[in-house]
Amino acid sequence: MGTLQHIQHQISALNDLIKINNDRITGYQKALEGITDNSLTSIFEGYADQSKGYVNELNDYIHLLGGSPADGTTLAGKFYHTWMDVKSAFTKKDIHSVLSDCEYGEDVAKSAYRKAMEDKELIWEDDKVLTLLTNHMNGLKMAHDAIKALRDSSKQSAA
Repeated sequence: MGTLQHIQHQISALNDLIKINNDRITGYQKALEGITDNSLTSIFEGYADQSKGYVNELNDYIHLLGGSPADGTTLAGKFYHTWMDVKSAFTKKDIHSVLSDCEYGEDVAKSAYRKAMEDKELIWEDDKVLTLLTNHMNGLKMAHDAIKALRDSSKQSAA
């Protein structure tokens, strides 16, 4: 693969991560619509802001590579958010189910980053992109673990 193809591959892969982060932002915005618990409001807003920061960092890196950053969400994310809307229209949106939806979103984001970090063409001889992805992945792992713990404790307190 030539240098230009390598750069184009990097831009494409990083744009996919922008879309995943946009999905995550939308997911937390939808979660905010379904809750009244103020402690969760600040947590959800914080994770949406975290992804906004990740998008900005990815945008900057794509600009460095000479590319144009993406600005949408993934098709899978659109289907998932539509499903969340339909589900909430027919069921009571309790804290446990909101947190379960959020945990699912965190799993999807972690999986996308894991695949990106395994993409040898993306990270090949590029310590900056590897460091960027590693930092994002660490943040996503912490967010996932925190959401999972909240979900688990919400199930116990409802029982």
